[in-house]
Amino acid sequence: MVEPRGETVTNESAPTTTLRPDLCVIGASPAGLSAASLAAALGASVVLVGERPWGVERPHPGGLSSTALIAAAGRAEALRRTGAFGIGPGLEPEVDTAKIRAHVQEVVRSAAPMDSPERYRAMGVRVIEAGARFVDRRTVMAGEHAIRARRFVVAVGSRPAIPEIPGLEEVSCLTDESLPDLAARPDHLVILGGSATGIEMAQACRRLGARITVIEAGERILAREDPEMAAVIERALRVEGISIRTAASVLRIERRPQERHAVILKDRDHEEMVEGSHLLPATGRAPDIASLDLDKAGIEAGPAGIKVDRGLRTTNAKVFAVGGCIAGGAEELLQAANHQAGLVVRNVLFRLPVRFGAVPVPRVVRTDPELAAVGLTEEEARARHRGIRILRWSFADNDRARAERETAGHVKAVVAGNGRVLGCAIAGPRAGELIAPWCLAVAKGLKATDLAGLVYPYPTLSEATRSAAVEFLKPSAQNPWIRRLISFVGRLG
Repeated sequence: MVEPRGETVTNESAPTTTLRPDLCVIGASPAGLSAASLAAALGASVVLVGERPWGVERPHPGGLSSTALIAAAGRAEALRRTGAFGIGPGLEPEVDTAKIRAHVQEVVRSAAPMDSPERYRAMGVRVIEAGARFVDRRTVMAGEHAIRARRFVVAVGSRPAIPEIPGLEEVSCLTDESLPDLAARPDHLVILGGSATGIEMAQACRRLGARITVIEAGERILAREDPEMAAVIERALRVEGISIRTAASVLRIERRPQERHAVILKDRDHEEMVEGSHLLPATGRAPDIASLDLDKAGIEAGPAGIKVDRGLRTTNAKVFAVGGCIAGGAEELLQAANHQAGLVVRNVLFRLPVRFGAVPVPRVVRTDPELAAVGLTEEEARARHRGIRILRWSFADNDRARAERETAGHVKAVVAGNGRVLGCAIAGPRAGELIAPWCLAVAKGLKATDLAGLVYPYPTLSEATRSAAVEFLKPSAQNPWIRRLISFVGRLG
């Protein structure tokens, strides 16, 4: 690997080493780690600046620890449903919070070597475990090092956003990152916000025995998603006993005796109080850029994040930004962080033109049933295209789903008049896995007939993709000319 050139400069305070690598990556988020490893593998000299802990912001908010918690909650729910399969009456599981916490910690620990500083040093990356700040348009200070790289990539990631609610700063709050590390199960968890993160944590904690109330200021939960598909998830959550309050704005938070909290909310025309043992604000994420002194580098940024163009370049031509720290919706951008890192490295090392957005970015809500989507929603498609068609197929009509008693939800594809796939949303079992062929279809401009013409293994949930795609062909069967052709061919013997 190529080592970054360095020189030592002595000043009155402390010796400063000036490094001049091809690329300096600021931030040990997954996007930053991906950019550093890819550039080093291609022979570039790379300096990676990041404070511990490393790699904690995974491609989905809350990441690996919350995924492990959701998995444990899923096993608990599976025990409750065994009676339907003729195995016992269905068991109420004994939830051991300490053991669940140990499970979560073990899962996170097992992934730690992949994100460790030592691994990146072994790749030839110069690792500086320190905070970073810009001192001018071409220089970053990190510890005792001054870095004057050919190009910089800011990848510091994001953090859970805390809403400005009177009284909230006076009480302790959980986040989706701290919730899996609780030593004891919440008695009554009040979640402020019906975002994907809030809904995922609501279902997981409910399945592990907590009472849950979700308070959403909007008219529905999962506002980013297709209303039809979000309704499938909401019905499932209500069936499991989760209280969902929509169109309810939080006025203030009040502390109560015995470490309890009162949420005073306005539900349409009157005030109500919801008292809980724990609070979890789930109103999105905020870029973690306050300490970078971006203004000294001429980099435009605001509360929403760093401003970038389609090539992910900031207002300083030598600096790029990727992942949750850029403007445009931190929660959604986390899904594409590694993809963005690859685009930037391609531009920096080979000067190849790149454009973020050329490849569609899927979204996944890790509930049961899951919700996954890619491309345009029905509403977006109707605004941009004429003569679209909606193709649906219910999991109630899929043999595998029936056998596993997971029939809630359906596939909903949005196609143009000629059959080109514009988008797809799936609410149902393993939706995050089933969305993959629809991602390919949207990215490559495939038609529904392309998906309908494939052979799918039986019995699998993937057959729902074929069944939905075949729906595009059904109107052709009603065409009188087609029927006449079939009749003519039949008379030929």
